[in-house]
Amino acid sequence: MEFQVFLISALISFFFTLPTIYLVKKLGLVTDRRKRFHPAHTHKGIIPRGGGIPLFLALCITTLLFVPLNKIIVGILIASFILVLLGLLDDYIDLSPYLRFFLNLWISAIVVGFGLGIPYISNPLGGIIRLDEWQIVFDLFGKHSVLVFADIVAILWLTWIMNMVNWSKGVDGQLPGFVGITAFFLGLLAQRFTAHDISVQHVSLFSFIVAGTFLGFLPFNFYPQKIMPGYGGGALAGFLLGILSILSFGKVGTAVLILSIPMIDAVYTIFRRIKKRQSPFKADWGHFHHRLLELGWGKRRIALFYWIVSIMLGIAALFLRGFEKLLAFLTIAIILLFFMVIIQRIKKAKV
Repeated sequence: MEFQVFLISALISFFFTLPTIYLVKKLGLVTDRRKRFHPAHTHKGIIPRGGGIPLFLALCITTLLFVPLNKIIVGILIASFILVLLGLLDDYIDLSPYLRFFLNLWISAIVVGFGLGIPYISNPLGGIIRLDEWQIVFDLFGKHSVLVFADIVAILWLTWIMNMVNWSKGVDGQLPGFVGITAFFLGLLAQRFTAHDISVQHVSLFSFIVAGTFLGFLPFNFYPQKIMPGYGGGALAGFLLGILSILSFGKVGTAVLILSIPMIDAVYTIFRRIKKRQSPFKADWGHFHHRLLELGWGKRRIALFYWIVSIMLGIAALFLRGFEKLLAFLTIAIILLFFMVIIQRIKKAKV
């Protein structure tokens, strides 16, 4: 069944991308560096945006066909739809990054309001850290409860990961490749346990649907790309990976490990911008993929590098446990940060 839903979501994504390219060109949802400069963009020419459209359609159709609807699944689809609409609006008029961030929090709160939360997280040193002890109960057309810390942490985690993943879409094929790979491994690991009102099998199916959705989009985004994911596609990718990591609480650490490079790059970027007294929300040239371009790497090589590292870390996640995952993440962080500092010094020396 997993292979079936993976294949169907990939085919739907693939075939919906073709008319989307034609549609967004007609609507003017394109990026032209001569008219619309963006400091982080690496492409040349006029490239259609709006990749969130086929991604959402594939996700929605396949989920409705194969995953039984419950409150959480309905919340995921509603929040994903709103996120893609936000992305399309941003593709058209370039919204303020501060407004986008606020709306990210709101969209994350929507899906949390439908029952998605993080009542506990695994302690790498052993045991768990409970987040569900502070509970507020209120009566509004029936009794309802809010797990304060659990819900706040879930909202912040979803907002963080959707922005972090979105930042790592600067090179053709980079994002759909590592997102599809990450979702694939999260689907394999979903077989271990789940702690929401969704069965292990259905969490696994949803993971493979996400994997197929993004890998079906990949042929049109790989160099030379025919369409960009846009903000909708990039944010949707992070949003779905964040949700998958929450649906089985043991996979939050796994997601952090597999997404080590985008995660560390995002943290480094925020500190770098703050150090320069710039807004951490303001886009610039300085991400890890930009550094690799400065070293002379081609876009295909960079995308393949992200995919290969994701596969290696995904395989490692199948065998590593809590503290071992933390140790692996810290090791990668030290190596990557050292590498980025060296590249920066080489760049300054050349200047």
